[in-house]
Amino acid sequence: QVQLVESGGGSVQPGGSLRLSCAASGSVWNIYEMGWYRQAAGKQRELVAEITKGGSAVYAESVKGRFTISRDNSKSTVSLSMSALIPEDPAVYSCTAVQRVLDDAHTHWGQGTQVTVSS
Repeated sequence: QVQLVESGGGSVQPGGSLRLSCAASGSVWNIYEMGWYRQAAGKQRELVAEITKGGSAVYAESVKGRFTISRDNSKSTVSLSMSALIPEDPAVYSCTAVQRVLDDAHTHWGQGTQVTVSS
């Protein structure tokens, strides 16, 4: 099992920055991809960014150039640096970790942290 604990959410003005962090514990040795999803009120959950164990990252088009995902494998942490936040960014942001064993993959989810953009 893997447990994920997020931190760093909060409220920021448009154009501001926030950094989200997520720490994994438990069976971290077979975590491969880690990432961040978000779900705004009344909308479907969407992938924000994901990073492999080797450091390759993918981003949603809406956050490219503004958000950066990073990972520290030695600490089993993943972070999301968000800048130039816009009114479309507020959501509950959840950390994910994909645990792989042979041909099986299981995605673990954090409890989510709220990001608000308000002037």
